[in-house]
This record gives sequence, C-alpha cells and structure tokens, in this order.
Amino acid sequence: MPSELYSSLLHQPVLYQETLAALRPSPSARFLDGTLGAAGHAMGILKATNPDGLLIGLDVDPQALSIARERLEEFGKRAKLFKASYAQMAEICHAEGFLALDGILLDVGASSMQFDRAERGFSFRKEGPLDMRFDPEASLSADEIVNSWPEEELANIIYRFGEERKSRRIARAIVNARPLGTTKELADLILRTIKAKRGSIHPATRTFQALRIAVNEELDSLERVLPQTLELLSSGGRLAVISFHSLEDRIVKQFMRRESQDCICPPEQLVCTCGHVASIKEIVRRPIRPQGAELSTNPRARSARLRVGEKI
Repeated sequence: MPSELYSSLLHQPVLYQETLAALRPSPSARFLDGTLGAAGHAMGILKATNPDGLLIGLDVDPQALSIARERLEEFGKRAKLFKASYAQMAEICHAEGFLALDGILLDVGASSMQFDRAERGFSFRKEGPLDMRFDPEASLSADEIVNSWPEEELANIIYRFGEERKSRRIARAIVNARPLGTTKELADLILRTIKAKRGSIHPATRTFQALRIAVNEELDSLERVLPQTLELLSSGGRLAVISFHSLEDRIVKQFMRRESQDCICPPEQLVCTCGHVASIKEIVRRPIRPQGAELSTNPRARSARLRVGEKI
C-alpha cells in the first residue's frame, strides 16, 4: 500500500458514530455499503454484526478496493467486495441472492483519499492531470470536457453541477485558453477570470465540483440507485445517505419526502388518482450534521449531511 495513503486510513470516516447509530447494525444482520472507500464505515458495521453478519461492498475505484480488501481481511467471507458502481447494486444483489437487507449506506461524492492524490486530478490545490475519474478505466475524463466540449455545453455543466453564476465567463476563458494540461493551469485560469473575494471559497471550487460530477455521472447514478435501495431493503431496514453538497442532498431529500407519502398528486387535486403508497418513513426530517469534535479534527466534514429512512 502506498505510504502516502496511510494518513487517510488513520481518520475515522465522516459522521461515523451517527451513521452506525442510524443503521443499527446487530449480530447476523445483512448490509450493503455502496461507496466502500477505505472501508471505515464497513469495518464498523462488520464489527457490530459479529459473529455472522454479512456485508457486500461496492466501489468503482480499484485503489480503494485494494485498501478495503486489506482492511477487511480479518472478516473473511463475511465481507464480499465488488468493483462496481452503486447504481448496479440491485443487479449484484440479485445475482448473489443477497436480499432483504437490514441496511444500505451511500457516502456519495469523492473521498479524501482521492483528493489527496495529485495524480487523480480532483484537487485544484495540487498539480496533476485533468482526470477526476473515480474509475480510472472510464472513458470520459475532465481533460476531454475541458479541452473538447463546446463552450455552451461547458458553461451549462458548470452552472448546473457547480451552481456557478459566472459559468459563461469561465467557459469562455477555458475555450480561449485551450489546450489546458493540468489542474493548476485550470485553477489559475479561473482565479484570473473571476478573482477571489476575501473570506470566500476558492474561485475554482464550483467548477472543479461540476467537472467531477459530469465525469462520473454522479447525480444520474444517485437518482438511479435510490429506488433500488427500497427494492433491496427488508421491512424495517434502514437507508443512510451521506452527501456533501446541496445538489446531492436535494435529490435524497426529495426522494425520501416523495416515498414517505401515500399520495403524490398535485396539492390542488382534490381526489387522489396516483395510487402511490408510502414505502419509507423519514427517521430525521433535517439532515444530521457533524458536530464540534469532528469538525476540529476533520474540517472537510463541515459540509457533510446524513439523511436516514426506514423501509415500511
């Protein structure tokens, strides 16, 4: 294991205690971790489900899987790991006969481990290639979007996925400066284009977020996986989703609000015709956020939000 990864492994994953409390792992239970990462949450779940609880873990990042396999080796056949997107969870669980689950965890977005490795190209603070792929074998990279996509399409994804109001100015600057070769070149260009206000986030933050989401089809994958979780959970099973920005959290919130209602007809409609039946109840109406102790040791956790639902 590369030595520079050890620092990532020494930290507990975000909202660790809160997530375990929400999922309520118990002996012999069956769980799925759809975003395995360095297996911090998975290890906690497996310890709490001794002696014979089972867990399936998914991740598209082969580096993360390698670390997770090493860390979960002590649990033997109780942990079964796959290189796959969480959007494939129903397919994998049906193939494995792994159904009626007690809990599913999704920790969506990029991990600290990915941000910390310059060669992965996720961070505007580190010199690296314009990559940003969770799966290094995926065909689309940030380089292709930055250096090949039409200006209007580039502006649209920066606005939609980054919620960047100056998206058109940034897209125009990128097109005029092509080709761009590294993360630092792109970040410096954005800094020159829209400047930095004292006390605000780095001007490149939203653009880098947008590129990462577009490269990995993150929002589309999240929208596709949420209905699958309800298919796989047993009655009383819990779904826990950790997100890090408003776009992801909004998708999860709207899904849980919709699926917790018996009728989803428009409010002005007097008679229900949708036939919708509630399939989940929200355990928390407001997302759980990190508290002072965690924030003091892990400032990156500040934007994390945990939402929890229970299958009816």
